[in-house]
Amino acid sequence: MNYFDGNEFFLFLAIALIIGFIINYLGKKIEYYILALSVIFAIAIYGKSITMLSYLVGFILFEYILVLIAQKTESKKYLKILVILSILPLVINKVFATTHLHLLAFIGISYMSFKTIQIMIEISDGLIKEKISAVEYIQFLLFFPTVSAGPIDRSRRFMSEIKERMPRTEYLELAGEGVYRLILGLLYKIVFSTLSYHYLVGLTNHGTFVYSLKYMYLYTLYLFFDFAGYSLMAVGSSNILGIRTPMNFNKPFLSIDIKDFWNRWHITLSTWLRDFVFSRVFMEATKKKRFKKRLNTAMYAYMVNMVLMGFWHGLTISYIVYGFYHGILMAGFEYYQKKSKFYKKNKNETWYKVLSWFITINLVIIGLYIFSGEPYKLISHVIKK
Repeated sequence: MNYFDGNEFFLFLAIALIIGFIINYLGKKIEYYILALSVIFAIAIYGKSITMLSYLVGFILFEYILVLIAQKTESKKYLKILVILSILPLVINKVFATTHLHLLAFIGISYMSFKTIQIMIEISDGLIKEKISAVEYIQFLLFFPTVSAGPIDRSRRFMSEIKERMPRTEYLELAGEGVYRLILGLLYKIVFSTLSYHYLVGLTNHGTFVYSLKYMYLYTLYLFFDFAGYSLMAVGSSNILGIRTPMNFNKPFLSIDIKDFWNRWHITLSTWLRDFVFSRVFMEATKKKRFKKRLNTAMYAYMVNMVLMGFWHGLTISYIVYGFYHGILMAGFEYYQKKSKFYKKNKNETWYKVLSWFITINLVIIGLYIFSGEPYKLISHVIKK
């Protein structure tokens, strides 16, 4: 059994959500029921491998000890060290994923790491002042709809909402939206994603330009419906349990520029990176006067932000190049926005928006083609010939 995969999971999910609906409808406390569900699902899924379960338990203990120490530490210097230590398990995971050892390899480590790093940084910033109990930490970290692939929620929002008793009419509206999102997510993942994948693996004439063109568009459809479908099911399940988990996609293929795209695609990742990487790199570079012009500082921050995004996905060449590619696009568009008279003159014209949309979507599709790793297979194929 895996999260949002297989008949067994969906059977248990249906039972869990029905009980959760009844609890919320009656206005009873839901937080301990959610905790129990999350722990049960974690044991069932991670328990298939003693190694993976051990990694998960060790990770939670290590990170929570860091959280406890951080909440008792006033020194900014020591807090920064603790933040770096909280990143360490993710770094070890990514580095050893390129070897046969696969240390700290367990489902959801990338998402759990970002959740914990957010807590550590906000403790350092003074935004989190109240002690986070072990129960609250586990509730947030192992919340089963989002544990394996997001969306990436924020601790203060989640911990506040899970204790909230929502008025019945408001809950029923949220639950209704949740059912709709859950069904739409199933449709995306089971029907549209499967159909796209069927045509994708059926492609012939490997190594030709036409093959690459077909692959790019089909892979984009497959990835979107697969990931957006999962995200919709995660958000829908959360809604039925009374939690307003943030949406992860907002019609990304209507984006009229690359910044607009990242405001619509994998939204919780891009906003996490904006808040905890881009803004901090920008402020640090500004403070230390690394660049004379604000524009150059912003371009530098975009490059760092998107390259880190590539490394977060993994240390394979496809992910790293994907990060650099989007860093160049974001930095380039920042320069174009600020310096181009053509842009400033025409940005509100309908013809310009249509042209900008067409260019943006195709740049995005090329990026996802890089992300897929297919270009490197083609290069290897050509070299072997």
